[in-house]
Amino acid sequence: MSTNSKFTFLFAHGAGADKDSDWMVEMDNLMTKQGIEVIRFNFPYMIKRQADGKRRPPDRQPKLIEAFEAQINEIPEERLLVIGGKSMGGRMASLLADSSDLVNRVPAVICMGFPFHPPGKPDNFRGEHLAKMKIPTLILQGERDTFGTKEEMDGWLFSKQVKVEFLPDGDHSFKPRKKSGFTLEQNQITAADKIGEFLARLK
Repeated sequence: MSTNSKFTFLFAHGAGADKDSDWMVEMDNLMTKQGIEVIRFNFPYMIKRQADGKRRPPDRQPKLIEAFEAQINEIPEERLLVIGGKSMGGRMASLLADSSDLVNRVPAVICMGFPFHPPGKPDNFRGEHLAKMKIPTLILQGERDTFGTKEEMDGWLFSKQVKVEFLPDGDHSFKPRKKSGFTLEQNQITAADKIGEFLARLK
């Protein structure tokens, strides 16, 4: 039995692509190989988009968090539940964990490509709550992520509970440039390995 088999990871998508995007499916597969049970879900606006084909912006934050809580409530209490997601999904998970009494239900948060600010708008910072996170939090970030680069993050304050791991030359989806010598596949494998190590340290 894998060392991480007792963990269930509730995996939320980002703003633009649904739970079945190639990126989400590949990360699911890689985490499953780590022995982690992965549950992906769609937020309500994405469910509507799939039903009628009309592109919609994400729901407002309260509705996204409400939908996340509803998913949490469907998972058996005996499972050790880790929450997180890609970009917006990861941010919603971190906000939910920070603002509610989940310490006995959710032992950790995992954020992949945290949207610290819109590209080109560093003054519109969205990560203040990470300075006081009480729950162990892993942030996996591409070094070139325009939503928060490695260079920018060197000057930001994070709680001691927050661990940041960078993916070499990665963009917001961990994709590196060809000239870097790295590949998206390598960075996604590295991300999954970091997640496995993070969860193993929780025990």
